[in-house]
Amino acid sequence: MTGRLDGKVCVVVGAGQQPGPTIGNGRATSMRFAQEGARLLLVDRVGDAVERTRNDVTAANTTTEVATLTVDITADDAPDTIMRTAIETYGRLDVLHNNVGIGAGDAPPHRLADDVFDRIIDVNLRSLWRCCRAAIPQMREQGAGVITNISSIASVAANHIAAYRMSKAGVDALTRNLAVTNAKHGIRVNAILPGLIDTPLGVDSAAAALGIDREVLAERRAATVPMGHQGTAWDVANAALFLASDEAAFVTGVCLPVDGGQSARVG
Repeated sequence: MTGRLDGKVCVVVGAGQQPGPTIGNGRATSMRFAQEGARLLLVDRVGDAVERTRNDVTAANTTTEVATLTVDITADDAPDTIMRTAIETYGRLDVLHNNVGIGAGDAPPHRLADDVFDRIIDVNLRSLWRCCRAAIPQMREQGAGVITNISSIASVAANHIAAYRMSKAGVDALTRNLAVTNAKHGIRVNAILPGLIDTPLGVDSAAAALGIDREVLAERRAATVPMGHQGTAWDVANAALFLASDEAAFVTGVCLPVDGGQSARVG
């Protein structure tokens, strides 16, 4: 622990995760932030999942301040509820970390159902944009703030899943727009583009949908990565820590791949 986020109020949206043998991006990021001295508001739509993250955060740093909020970010009042809770609890908002994303039911464009498209766009892009919109006034008033959005290399790499790619490409565009329009207010906005990361959502859910063993899928995924293995949630968490810290004080508008070189093959 070096105190890179000492006293910073960090809101992690999507801090829970489904059960599995590995750790998810939201939980790992919450723990890394806690290890570096952050004061946390952990947000998730599943109460049990976010409470388990709270327990892990407390274990990572027994002195950290941590609050939780159970809310579905697609609800009309969710963004305002999140920001109001952060301000009422801690008095300010330094870091908004948006770790949201779904892809269930996605398909190539000619087979993509309207309701699936609407749901993926609503969660991955619209709700994320609304959370950013709710955070900006407070950050402008403070004259400082950091927003980090979790996108995906699917936004830049050819992929047969249409709605997910469109939603994450929108996150990249939103990130750059927010970075430019808020730079003079001391607000930095960046995105992380994870590649193939060994998380319960990334591996276990996909393996269950395909009807294969998780280890088989993990081996297949690893074979497509130039470094020869999948990443872990700690890789994403460490990138998030850097972007949230003062070490990245001159970094904004960046869409940072964390993918073992996979996107380099494309671009």
